[in-house]
Amino acid sequence: MKLQKLFDEPIVSFEIVTLRISGMRFVNEYEIVMNEGRARVSRYGIRFQRDEDARVLEARAECGLETALGLLNDCKLLSWDGFHGKHPKDVRDGTMFTLEATVNGDQRIYADGSENFPKHYRELIDGLRKILENGTDHGKGAE
Repeated sequence: MKLQKLFDEPIVSFEIVTLRISGMRFVNEYEIVMNEGRARVSRYGIRFQRDEDARVLEARAECGLETALGLLNDCKLLSWDGFHGKHPKDVRDGTMFTLEATVNGDQRIYADGSENFPKHYRELIDGLRKILENGTDHGKGAE
């Protein structure tokens, strides 16, 4: 019961949210960080090089804090903590993800999976893409 109560609490602040998505021929990383009272959303492509991987900025946009918090809470991100989506049997390929976040001061969230995702995963991806496509907020919580 205590654990469920924790999931029912909203995210009211965040330091950083990082979502890494990889497939056979790509690795992308979405990042949300606070930037002077607004949320900065970035998408990076990870390029493999000889000595170390390069993180190449592909898109960046800012949105209001309420928009970012609304997305994280609508996707029930707190409930993702501890999710480990084991790769389904007989599936040869697929998409893998890792999510790491620091929210509500010092609360950490970690989740990962391979072709097995937490509830509202697609909504989070779609929301991040929408923020990046719009360049700024034009919807919920626009400031």
